[in-house]
Amino acid sequence: MSATQIILLIAAYFGVLILISYITGKKTDNNAFFKGNKQSPWYVVAFGMIGASLSGVTFISVPGWIEASQFSYMQVVFGYIVGYLVIGTVLLPLYYKLNLTSIYTYLETRFGNYSYKTGASFFLISRIIGASFRLFLVANVLQIILFDDLGIQFWQTVTITVLLIWLYTFKSGIKTIVWTDTLQTLFMLIAVGVAIYSVSQDLDLGGKSTLNFILDSDLSKMFFFDDIKTANYFWKQFISGAFIAIVMTGLDQDMMQKNLTCKTLKDAQKNMFWFTIVLTITNFVFLSLGLLLTVYAQQNGIDAHKDDLFPILAKNHLGTGVFIFFLLGLIAAAYSSADSALTSLTTSFSIDILDIEKKYDSKKQVAIRKRIHVLISVLLILVIITFKYAIQDESVIAKLFVFAGYTYGPLLGLYSFGLFTNWQVKDKIVPIIAILSPILSYIISVNSLKWFGFEFGFFILILNGLLTFLGLVLIRRKQD
Repeated sequence: MSATQIILLIAAYFGVLILISYITGKKTDNNAFFKGNKQSPWYVVAFGMIGASLSGVTFISVPGWIEASQFSYMQVVFGYIVGYLVIGTVLLPLYYKLNLTSIYTYLETRFGNYSYKTGASFFLISRIIGASFRLFLVANVLQIILFDDLGIQFWQTVTITVLLIWLYTFKSGIKTIVWTDTLQTLFMLIAVGVAIYSVSQDLDLGGKSTLNFILDSDLSKMFFFDDIKTANYFWKQFISGAFIAIVMTGLDQDMMQKNLTCKTLKDAQKNMFWFTIVLTITNFVFLSLGLLLTVYAQQNGIDAHKDDLFPILAKNHLGTGVFIFFLLGLIAAAYSSADSALTSLTTSFSIDILDIEKKYDSKKQVAIRKRIHVLISVLLILVIITFKYAIQDESVIAKLFVFAGYTYGPLLGLYSFGLFTNWQVKDKIVPIIAILSPILSYIISVNSLKWFGFEFGFFILILNGLLTFLGLVLIRRKQD
């Protein structure tokens, strides 16, 4: 496939997204940008959230994990189910009851302005880094398979990528994204299905069906109960998965902003129910693809591992058809996550940090929001370029979850304290607690094997949240 054909394919894809943006962008006020006018069908939101949850990180990194980790990631996914149950039964009713635009407004109501700004700030840090991780991975793949040969530098690739996202989100934000994410999720799932079919046809399955071949393989080992000290121990990953789902979905403005565009709480809860089922199945399918790709590489003596596995096989070994769908799926997976991140960051910074709803009239709010949208786009570009020189060889998804443990931990502690106690806190001290908790968690984590003979892994999120919770207990105020 020539470079010109690839560029035309990408251009056609974005042409469709921009068309959707034009159709949905006829009303461009902040209510449409932030809340989608609360008119989104729940089933459209649920399907679109699949792509936003998985992202380009899952599309590339999860298949590449199989060689070293087998199907242990499913232990985390099963934990997600518990986390999503908490979101649907505890958090969504709270958010709808308070009629929130930004979910962090709850912290102001519960504790005060310092807690509110702290929670929003940790989200902004978390989402900027998380979105940049995801976009970095995709931009890096596109750079290797296309833009290097054209003499286009990495920073130019990143700038073009973010500019295209800005182009179809700047008018109506979340109102547009609910629909574009649905299309992008569809492309992503089709791409995975085509890859699985193609690899299955090329492999020697020994007369077995594809599913039986996967289940009979040693690489599909899913549960690990042998050693509590290891990072892949079942209960460690299962419990971590539950808390990861709570913080990276339920306490994340990005994911909750989509839910809050549903017409009613009941619709939002139906969305979470079906989203959970489909996401669990989809993760299993991604792992199955990883197993097939790993076996294919081993059988054919191909040197492709970790995040390079799927891109190298798709480009050089599986044929033009698979490569076309790989590109479409990769772009879809990346942009379905990045577009909503850009919108949620704009929403949170505008409402939580600048207080535009409290300080300005509606016309001025729109003007400020548009400037913030541009500012966040530029910031994402700078962070992604920085990652180019910071990330070396570890799978990106592992880095993402470990980082999330440090940045989302204070949010977990704050919301847990707010929901499960009646205590008030000394609001001005909350930022100090939120900063100290990740620092202490990091110190404990890097020394845990030496001190306790125990590896935290994703479990660091729970430790961080617990330290924040205990810190809030120490600064609680006496009841009047």
